[in-house]
Amino acid sequence: MSFKVAIIGAGSIGFTKTLVSDLFKVPEFSDIEIALTDINEHNLDMVRQIIEKIVAVNDLPARVTATTDRRAAIEGARYIMSCVRVGGLEAFAGDIDIPLKYDVDQCVGDTLCAGGIMYGQRNIPVILDFCKDIREVAEPGALFLNYANPMAMNTWAALQYGGVDTVGLCHGVQHGARQIAQVLGVKGSELDYICSGINHQTWFIDLRVNGRRIEKGELIAAFERHPVYSQQEKLRIDVLKRFGVYSTESNGHLSEYLPWYRKRPEEIGKWIDMSEWIHGETGGYLRYCTEARNWFETDFPKFLAEAEKPLSEHRRTSEHASYILEARETGRIYRGHFNVKNNGIITNLPTDAIIESPGFVDRFGINMVEGITLPLACAATCNASISVQRMAVEAAIAGDIDLLKLAVLHDPLVGAVCTPDEVWAMVDEMVVAQAKWLPQYAAAVPAAKERLARTKVAVRDWQGAARKPVRTVEELRRMEGAHR
Repeated sequence: MSFKVAIIGAGSIGFTKTLVSDLFKVPEFSDIEIALTDINEHNLDMVRQIIEKIVAVNDLPARVTATTDRRAAIEGARYIMSCVRVGGLEAFAGDIDIPLKYDVDQCVGDTLCAGGIMYGQRNIPVILDFCKDIREVAEPGALFLNYANPMAMNTWAALQYGGVDTVGLCHGVQHGARQIAQVLGVKGSELDYICSGINHQTWFIDLRVNGRRIEKGELIAAFERHPVYSQQEKLRIDVLKRFGVYSTESNGHLSEYLPWYRKRPEEIGKWIDMSEWIHGETGGYLRYCTEARNWFETDFPKFLAEAEKPLSEHRRTSEHASYILEARETGRIYRGHFNVKNNGIITNLPTDAIIESPGFVDRFGINMVEGITLPLACAATCNASISVQRMAVEAAIAGDIDLLKLAVLHDPLVGAVCTPDEVWAMVDEMVVAQAKWLPQYAAAVPAAKERLARTKVAVRDWQGAARKPVRTVEELRRMEGAHR
């Protein structure tokens, strides 16, 4: 088989390597074309060298191109994947640091809360540019696979306003399932599950081991006796006890989507674990990304050398992309959990929402399982987030700063922490600080600056309840050596 796959934001070094390596594990895909594109020529060149090394070492007939001309990369592509982070680490830092001045303490800040909403404002105009290129120069009927957060907002914009066949892909379901298998002491192949909800608020509503249904009490007991997860996932376990179902998302992710666990600084430590950033550390993902980027820049020769390992040593990951392409091209059926427009798939969520739920892929495309009903508490939590997402998408499309403020005001965690005046000042400050990535708000920036100059809202210089400093490359190397 020969077709073209374009990867936008290919400078996401490790993730791009994973996606491409997975594709090459499909025997029929040895002759495909991989078109890499990124606005950062330096990062793009590093990734190109890695992918070309994989192709050469494995003697594949595949073709690899790399260009900063996105439209050229998309031209003729059958599949287009997006891994972009608009604004990079600079804008990401603003997503975390500015809300902290208003007592909003986030762990990740890329899906909901103040940081995730602003991330969507930066991404959505760019996503629509991608869609325009796909409509005009990609292969007719091309599929857009969005891996970029905020997943629901980006996918919502692409489907509602981009006019392109789009699916949103995440790996939270797979990671949660691995945890459940571990605590139950079973192989992954013995565990069957149905997850449904919205991205990063998806729920294991049916769990079975070799056909036997796992009830709430058994799952709670399994997590509480696990020596590691009982400490790392305290918040998730608490939600499991109260809701009756387990969330797919990590302790840190879930903590910032709900209004209950991060609203009082003195309470945050009770629910998080500092052994790894993902369990709730303030700005944890920003620290992780910063360290990873610095390390990669320094140790690029090492990463390039690792690409010399034959694909026979690469274990295909659980990322959906390669399996979706394999199913569409070969007819080998794949079951996964996908982000699509609801349209009645989940009966007690709005039809226009972007939901994450089970589906099957074959030559006919992605076929979703319809008629799923969430437990009422899960639906209530998802509905609150969907309302925020809907307003945030519409604000991003129209460049409506008033609607943007209403979206942030209705965010569960922000609403639990901030007064309306504080939300208005925080959004003004974030829009002004990130103006160069927010072209749709250009007309609103001068007035926002004026309001900030006369605001009486008090802010504070606060690093959050559980923040760690960014480690140097030398510190990371020492830690890696000690671990070995």
